[in-house]
Amino acid sequence: MGQAEQHRTHRVGWLRAAVLGANDGIVSTASLIVGVAAAESTRNSVLVAGIAGLVAGAMSMAAGEYVSVSSQSDTERADLHREREELATDGEHEHAELAAIYVARGLDPELASEVATQLMAKDALGAHARDELGISDTLSARPVQAAFASAGTFTVGAALPLLLVLFVPLSALVWVVSGSSLFFLALLGALAARAGGSPVWRSVARVTFWGALAMALTAGVGALFGATL
Repeated sequence: MGQAEQHRTHRVGWLRAAVLGANDGIVSTASLIVGVAAAESTRNSVLVAGIAGLVAGAMSMAAGEYVSVSSQSDTERADLHREREELATDGEHEHAELAAIYVARGLDPELASEVATQLMAKDALGAHARDELGISDTLSARPVQAAFASAGTFTVGAALPLLLVLFVPLSALVWVVSGSSLFFLALLGALAARAGGSPVWRSVARVTFWGALAMALTAGVGALFGATL
């Protein structure tokens, strides 16, 4: 018996939201802390800014994910409703449309027609949703799942640099938060790559580069305004 294949596409929905949330939590909160600290603020000011960024960011991620994924879900439902009506009113055309899809994928016309007939006999809407609309149970939109995944991982990601504010001397805070956050981002990239089955080095390089750029720009702005105020 052959070894069972391990596919990871079923993780796409929550994994995308989780990686986005954790990455944004680390980058935005670390950048906020670095920017405020670079402006020569007090520890209390840096801590308040970081906590406010965590709360606001988590709520924003939850709301943003829910709204955007809900829009996708609404579109999917509308397409399925339209397809259901077309199947009820013009089944012959829908059969021909499905068979044409299989012909385009490489089946000969007779076999494509037979495949369409058998699939539609079992689940006509499911066959058209999957092969015509590209909608499947695995990849369908799940707004609540995306919102919780994104908000939860944002909170965890934001808490990592925020905790450093409590223990690191203020004079070293910019460098310690920056370096630690880059390490956290590299770890996140590696974990996300392992969960999704993609190359680790590519994911690590991508998240650390953009995280470093964001923190550098924010630190520069903080230093500039701190020196001019």
